[in-house]
Amino acid sequence: MTNNDIFKKLRVALKLRDDDIVKILALVDFRISKSELGAFFRKEDHPKYMECGDQVLRNFLNGLVIHLRGPMPKKEETNKPKQKKSNV
Repeated sequence: MTNNDIFKKLRVALKLRDDDIVKILALVDFRISKSELGAFFRKEDHPKYMECGDQVLRNFLNGLVIHLRGPMPKKEETNKPKQKKSNV
């Protein structure tokens, strides 16, 4: 199974349009145009077909995590010590 196949299956399963995918990739500062994106979803024998590289798929998956879960909290917020309640 190629990266293109994985990308296509995720797109269909999550009901994503090209605009959605461009926005998801922008969440991880990865810029891509709709025409470049469309080349990944073409048939292999099409003259404008382009292989989806590992970097594109990796950035899409990282952006998808942010899209679905939200951004990670900053380190300062997660490492704050809990205050103890006094029994006075």
